[in-house]
Amino acid sequence: MMKQRSLDTAMSIQNNQQSQISLPDWLSRAAANYPQRIALQDRAEYWSFAELDQRAARLARQLATAGVREGDRVALLAANGLPYAACVHALTRLGAVLLPLNLRLTASELCWQLTDVRATLLIHDGAQATTAAAIAAQLPALRRATLAHEAANGELTLDTLAEANSPLRSEIDLAATQAIMYTSGTTGQPKGALITYGMHWWNATGSALNLGLRPDDCWLACLPLFHIGGLSILMRSVIYGMRVLMFERFDAAAINDALLHEQVSGISVVTVMLQRLLADLDARGDDAGGRYPSTLRCVLLGGGPAPRPLLEDCARRQLPVAQTYGLTESCSQATTLSPEDALRKLGSAGRPLLPVQVRIVEEGQALPAGEAGEIMLRGPTITPGYAERPQETRRAFHDGWFATGDFGYLDEDGYLYVLDRRSDLIISGGENVYPAEIEAALLGHSAVAEAGVCGAPDKRWGQAPIAFVVLGEGQRASEQDILAYLARQLARYKLPRAVHFVQQLPRTASGKLMRRELPALLSNS
Repeated sequence: MMKQRSLDTAMSIQNNQQSQISLPDWLSRAAANYPQRIALQDRAEYWSFAELDQRAARLARQLATAGVREGDRVALLAANGLPYAACVHALTRLGAVLLPLNLRLTASELCWQLTDVRATLLIHDGAQATTAAAIAAQLPALRRATLAHEAANGELTLDTLAEANSPLRSEIDLAATQAIMYTSGTTGQPKGALITYGMHWWNATGSALNLGLRPDDCWLACLPLFHIGGLSILMRSVIYGMRVLMFERFDAAAINDALLHEQVSGISVVTVMLQRLLADLDARGDDAGGRYPSTLRCVLLGGGPAPRPLLEDCARRQLPVAQTYGLTESCSQATTLSPEDALRKLGSAGRPLLPVQVRIVEEGQALPAGEAGEIMLRGPTITPGYAERPQETRRAFHDGWFATGDFGYLDEDGYLYVLDRRSDLIISGGENVYPAEIEAALLGHSAVAEAGVCGAPDKRWGQAPIAFVVLGEGQRASEQDILAYLARQLARYKLPRAVHFVQQLPRTASGKLMRRELPALLSNS
């Protein structure tokens, strides 16, 4: 009870302190300071900060006409693009909360999130019309609107709605929730992490102090904007007044063209992306010489520990890779290796950003340098909790420290080395894959009596899930049957690479599945 009171007091103090701080709207200020500076561009067009400001204001007035009010939770199902950014900033002007939806999820998975978070409106682009229709069939009461963008005349519209002549917000309350982003714990139960404006502000401040900031900086955004790693780029853009070059999807050849010729200074990637970029660079032969121009001063590498041979290859190319460790609940970066330490501390995820504190604990006790334990975080970049999940929020904090469930150690200089992500978590191509979620889907198949899922090494994705299935008595099913069934239930990246049929699964005396023992079944399957 005393620990919970301490947590409640600490969080109350933090929230009260943040609630006393309001800042001018970041986009409006950027538009005033740098009206003609390019804010966003893709391969077809670009918008200045003044143009982005105008489009966001117009879209906000249309959303107000659609009935969006302060505190409403508005879901956005759209691909990376300039309209996506305008919608993000439009919701800020109304004080509404963004719910970014993962394009890779099925309609059923998205419906669960929309219901759980009590979304009032679903905005989608034209490419997602089929998925939106499937959602509407399951949630007929949910209002929908289409985000349209006509590049020919630069118009950005929400269906054909008129613009309400209502006042828009000119200030940002740092304690207010900007977004709810779904993540999952090791149990596979999705949780909506609250992302506040204060988290974005302090994360951007810490990142700038660590990586540096220049007036001509340009960050290439190829991570999905529905991930915190992508969304944080949009927020840093308007805080810094920084140009963002946006790609709808990852395309190694096109992105390399931009890195070589568009004066890009930074890019955020996961390991599989970096590997593909380097392979494409080498395939160009003497045209690139295996190296990028000196204008590229930071490759921010996240998504889990990177293979040492890859880091050594980057060092030989004099490519400034800055490994970073973070999670949705820490608003992307928590620790990041500064460029000057990239070679000296090869393999480290760096030191904490200035607003963040890190410690390593075991059974509640802080560990000395060099000893491995659970990574704990504290600071204004850490989520205040999970939407509609008070018990999960309480479990996540210990005396004001957020328990990540990830494991690593700090060296004598305070640099973090991440040993493993959550004990059962599978990181496949930078995506979090949760065994329990796949197991639950498997158990929905009529022929499956028991199921277990674990990760296996994969040359392309780093890791990939594999499944072990015990069929019910008298039941028959092939691997193709199982995978076809799962394809209707889960996003493609969650599908097992293989399904192995076994007689029994390893369990504890109490009946708990021992996932760490599953790989040993491969020799018997």
